[in-house]
Amino acid sequence: MNKSLEQFDGQDYLNLQTVRHNGQDVNTPVWFVRQGDLFYVRTIANSAKVKRIHNNMKIKIMPCGSQGEPLGIWVNAKALENNDADTYSNMASWLTEKYGEQPRIFEAQVTARGEKSTVLIISLER
Repeated sequence: MNKSLEQFDGQDYLNLQTVRHNGQDVNTPVWFVRQGDLFYVRTIANSAKVKRIHNNMKIKIMPCGSQGEPLGIWVNAKALENNDADTYSNMASWLTEKYGEQPRIFEAQVTARGEKSTVLIISLER
């Protein structure tokens, strides 16, 4: 197995590094699910990180703690937004399996605020 992938095994958070228009890196710890070689992240659809990914899909990821503290090495990757109903449904199940009820509570809060979620699919650069 790829050592870059192995470092994410058993981890609860990944640090998602996106880039602002001015070139400044922005690190955001997020919940994630890995399925094979792909990583899935559910986030608020109009969040700044999603907007940055629309402008530049090249990102970096590393396993981290809940506050973003590094637990591995940065890996070059790319992220794409995916609003496919099946992907979204699968993501909800995967998050519940990994994190219990917390993701459902978070999603209910997002919906109550009138916001929508989206799924980011992340693949490592080869």
